[in-house]
Amino acid sequence: MQEKIESIVKEACAAHGVALYDLEMKPTVHGRLLLVYVTSLGGVKVSDCQRISCKIEHQLEEEDLVQGKYILEVSSPGLERELKKKSHFVSAINEQIKLTVHGEEQNKTLEGRLLEVNPDRITLEYADGEEEEVLLSRIKKAKTLYDYKQDLKKPGKADQKKEKE
Repeated sequence: MQEKIESIVKEACAAHGVALYDLEMKPTVHGRLLLVYVTSLGGVKVSDCQRISCKIEHQLEEEDLVQGKYILEVSSPGLERELKKKSHFVSAINEQIKLTVHGEEQNKTLEGRLLEVNPDRITLEYADGEEEEVLLSRIKKAKTLYDYKQDLKKPGKADQKKEKE
């Protein structure tokens, strides 16, 4: 069932010019929750999510793949997105990331810029310029980090108006 649902979701994404980033199915007290995360180089609009959702829902109903009640949610993975698959890491090259890795005695948190993704490891660059290789098999949890403070420093429309005067 999961493979068939994934096939339907990928087809709907391709039809609307976006790529499937991740697909999750979670049980809830109200039925199942089908989470579809889509991505695109130019970004994902709400209207893209709406059209993809309608297409997926139509196919799922037509083929009666999900038994009982379910909720379908289609969205972008967000500015700070989980990195679960190798392809997720590849898409995050040159971005700031945060990792939780299995340590010998306890888990350890690492933050840095993702420089490289190899078959079995990634390379991180820390703020001080030092680099470290981390085995993918040691990574327990990973996500991209978005620098909100940096975004606040960007000039807004009000600042651009002042420059024109």
